[in-house]
Amino acid sequence: MSHQSPMISIPKKTTDEVDWTTPIRHLIAKSYGENPDNYIQECQALQRCRQDAVKGAGSDTTGRDLLYKYFGQLELLELRFSEIRVNFSWHDAFTNKVTTQTSIAFEKASILFQIAATHSAIAASQSRFEPEGIKLAFHYFRACAGMLTYVNENFLHAPSTDLSREVIKFLVGIILAQATEVFLEKCIDEKKANALVSKIASQAASMYTSLNEEVKDFQGKGIIDRNWVTVIQIKSKLFASLAQCYRAQADMKAGNHGDALARWILAESLAKEAHRSASSFSALFSHVSSTLPADAGPSILDRTKSHSQFCTERKNEAQRENDLIYNAVVPSAEVLPPIEKASVATPIPIQEVYGSPDVQKVIGPDIFMKLIPLSVHESASVYSEEKAKLVRKEVENAESAEVEVRSALEATGVQDGLARFKGMVDGGAEEQPIPLDVRRWIEDIGIIEDRESVDTLMGELTRLKESVRGELENTSRELEAESHECEAMRIKYDHLWTQEPSAGLNKALRRDLKSHMAALDAAATSDQQVVALWDSVKGDISLLLSPGVEEVFCATLQPAGPSQSLLELDVGYDEQERTRIRQFTSEIEERLGRLKKISYERGEVLKDLKEKIQADDVSHLLLLHRRNTGVEPALFAAELEKFRPYQQRLAATVHHQQVAIQEIQSLWKGLRDLAGRGPGVKEWEEQERLKKDMVRRFSRARDGYMDVRDGIMKGLQFYKQLMELAASLARNVKSFTSERRVERERLIGHAEVQQRLSVPKQPLPPVDSKPPLPPQPHSRPSLEASFASMNLQTGRHATPPPPKPPQVPQPSSYAVSPPAPQPQRLSTHGFPPPPPQLTRSTYVPPPPAQDPYASLGLFTSPQSNSPAVRQPSAPPPPPSQKPPSQPSHSYTKQGYSGSSTFPAPPPPPPGVGTRISSQHQPISPPAPQGYNNQYKYGYGR
Repeated sequence: MSHQSPMISIPKKTTDEVDWTTPIRHLIAKSYGENPDNYIQECQALQRCRQDAVKGAGSDTTGRDLLYKYFGQLELLELRFSEIRVNFSWHDAFTNKVTTQTSIAFEKASILFQIAATHSAIAASQSRFEPEGIKLAFHYFRACAGMLTYVNENFLHAPSTDLSREVIKFLVGIILAQATEVFLEKCIDEKKANALVSKIASQAASMYTSLNEEVKDFQGKGIIDRNWVTVIQIKSKLFASLAQCYRAQADMKAGNHGDALARWILAESLAKEAHRSASSFSALFSHVSSTLPADAGPSILDRTKSHSQFCTERKNEAQRENDLIYNAVVPSAEVLPPIEKASVATPIPIQEVYGSPDVQKVIGPDIFMKLIPLSVHESASVYSEEKAKLVRKEVENAESAEVEVRSALEATGVQDGLARFKGMVDGGAEEQPIPLDVRRWIEDIGIIEDRESVDTLMGELTRLKESVRGELENTSRELEAESHECEAMRIKYDHLWTQEPSAGLNKALRRDLKSHMAALDAAATSDQQVVALWDSVKGDISLLLSPGVEEVFCATLQPAGPSQSLLELDVGYDEQERTRIRQFTSEIEERLGRLKKISYERGEVLKDLKEKIQADDVSHLLLLHRRNTGVEPALFAAELEKFRPYQQRLAATVHHQQVAIQEIQSLWKGLRDLAGRGPGVKEWEEQERLKKDMVRRFSRARDGYMDVRDGIMKGLQFYKQLMELAASLARNVKSFTSERRVERERLIGHAEVQQRLSVPKQPLPPVDSKPPLPPQPHSRPSLEASFASMNLQTGRHATPPPPKPPQVPQPSSYAVSPPAPQPQRLSTHGFPPPPPQLTRSTYVPPPPAQDPYASLGLFTSPQSNSPAVRQPSAPPPPPSQKPPSQPSHSYTKQGYSGSSTFPAPPPPPPGVGTRISSQHQPISPPAPQGYNNQYKYGYGR
């Protein structure tokens, strides 16, 4: 057969350019709140993907892959931008009418139609003379039918003719009929049973006959190519004839010669009808059809002609045999039993096509992979929690297994006892006298002592403590001295002494001093505890650091009798028993090594499981199933099955570990029963007991040593802090006493003046005439005027002494105190006129004079702005003595206000920060926290 039956392929749609970039950028900014400029490359990639799929792709596997990729990206794009609106323009595949839609569903349906058309073209172009060609043709016809079926089921209300339900259904029928035809050709080539071939041929004939009825309606509307109508009619007759032929051959083998002859007659009649239609089609077939091969006319004519000749020959042969041999009654065609049908071609679902790894590889990664919807993030978080639960469960199981093996070995004492039994067999010759822990302690303590010994730290602690105590005692003495000086001046000057007692002002300082002294005393108690603890462990530490420690441990290893193997002490042991003990110990060591390997393998498997879970990401799958509700539990369960092999491996390690532990316990019991007899064992156990006691002794000494060092370090830190507080307190006290001293010096000078002013003077001789009285001031005389009106000169009539000034109340603090009360103003009636007022000028304090009264001028304020006393009307006689000025008690430092000609008190000593307050209650730094708790009680841990 030189020609293969022509196959119909579906025409493709055409489209116009589409702008994806603008709407995607808008949605990225609106829905995701991100910068669209970050996705320029992704938008360009999607634009190129569409152009490659619908513009430059052909009807081959390359065009198929480009369409696969574009449709896959459309699916992912719709999951992110379901509300996107783009103008998609497509031309109808049959009417060429343009349809424009903004829905992405229209774009997807059109692309699926393109994929189906490409599949049909690939299937129709296959060479079916080869088994591989038949296989590919059958596959692509079925895949084409699957794509069209998906379009018909998921895209309703099609806007174009080629996507309408009727047209899609008709196309699916054509494709499945051709797939059945391909399968029939395969069965004929493989010479399958006649009955089976007749059923398949009957199915193909039935499908083409049904299509022949439907195609007439589309032909009237001008939708379907008229060549399709003719080909469908020819094939409906041809396959009906083939079904009768193969069923006739089956009847002949079954002995139904009459039915067989009737079927041959019917087959010949149908074949001749198909041949006549093929002759007309071949004569009128134009080679411009894109949906039929160029040799469709000659090829179908050749097939119908050869089949008609075959049917005529076999009918004549059957007629001759029936006339000569069988003489069977030939029934009419109407009464022949119908031939059964076998459906062999079904559509391949689109999910199966896109689920193929090859197709997924063609699609490639998601273009907009970085854009993840919030709902997908939430679902991924739920899946992450499921993974975390799985990991936590396996980690807990692994930890439980480790605890189990440690507990089992510790309960049996295998690890310690195994060395003992090995030593019993080998004589203990290779055992080190000093245990490993003790050697480590010796090295650690030696390094620490070389750097800074405990005795050195003790000396430093004592020095700091004495320094603190000396500083606090000096501070206390300074406060006492200041208070004593204040009270001594109070006794000396009696009511003239106005300085406030020190007790109220230095209350806060004394409170801080008392608190520091109490802390110092409490620290001394803690120091005694440290010293006592050091005295208790000092001997053992010295022994531990001396070369004699090795002799101590060697003494514990000396046997009671002559130096020999412990097993030789028991006469019941012989070489065979030694061998058995060595065998037990070797087997136990082998099981212990197996446990280590099992533990290592469990750790590695657990590590691999964690890495696998960490790298697992189901965001892509969740995005694909975003529209399906309620699938997350099933999806998560299916994804977690990926980790089942790791869980099984971990469970296997637990099982092998339990088996190994049971074997160790059994071997250990046998070893103890075998080697647990005789005096050698008792001697060994005694040595082990002495050795353990010695190790415990040095362990206690080491712990005590570390406690001592820890307590000393805490004490040093405490004393340093307390030293800082004591120094701060000393600075405050020094500042306080300095200011009090300056104040006393000023008050002493004032008190001396008051005493001198209160001494009575000798009466002066009276003058002959009285000077006229000065005019009375209109306002209250100022302080200077009051002092100027006082007449201290000698005259004819003695001036009475001024009255004793009233007791000035003591200030409660260093707060602002009112000026001292002025003496009563003397009346000018009956007294000589006051001396002429001297011109006032800024007074510069003179240097100290020998005359005690020379300092009275210091009481005149140089900053006074009061007017001078009025001059008398007649010049008075020259005064015999300059009237003293009333002192103005004004102190510019803290606690006082006003002005004074007294020199300012000296500045505080260096290191004193802020001046103390007027109450002389400095805010001292807080006492070191935790000393009484951490340091005092820190040694007894």
